Amino acid sequence: MNKKDLAKLIEDDPWMMKALKIAASLNLPDWWLGAGFIRSKVWDYLHGYKKRTPLPDLDFIYFDTKDFSKKEASKFSTKAEEHYQKILNKKMPEAAWSVTNQARMHLFHRHKPYRNSSEALSFWVETATCIGAKLSAKGKVVLTAPRGMRDLVNLIVRPIPEHQNNRSLLKKRIKEKKWLTKWPKLKVV
Repeated sequence: MNKKDLAKLIEDDPWMMKALKIAASLNLPDWWLGAGFIRSKVWDYLHGYKKRTPLPDLDFIYFDTKDFSKKEASKFSTKAEEHYQKILNKKMPEAAWSVTNQARMHLFHRHKPYRNSSEALSFWVETATCIGAKLSAKGKVVLTAPRGMRDLVNLIVRPIPEHQNNRSLLKKRIKEKKWLTKWPKLKVV
């Protein structure tokens, strides 16, 4: 499976396209739906599941250096994020939306400021999670995969290099999210 195949898989899923259209309606800069939104779809597809594995939330990210105050920068969420989250939850209440402005997330990870959302999501814990989708102006699915798609499409769960020394975080996520129960073909590296 390559990016074109994955984009088609998403475009053929009415629920995913609805989520992407609703996300696009906010017209926020450098926005993406990522993580489990795509990862779970791929793992379900590769496991031959006909029914969607439920998602705890939809990770909606964007990048705007001007929509939070210095005081808000290190808080769990900002007024703007909460506002957008309410809008998304109202438009698509069957999903739990989680909205985060990636322009401030470097503070939580003690990194230098990120240049954009794609760079920010490249620091998500597993390589298979470092993926996002959005819609082009013509309504076509566009993907970003700063760590590539190889692990995702080969059912490999591997920490990004920056988390190699923190294996307990990966183990905790796998256990809490019950990935090996939901998708038994996964290989943890």
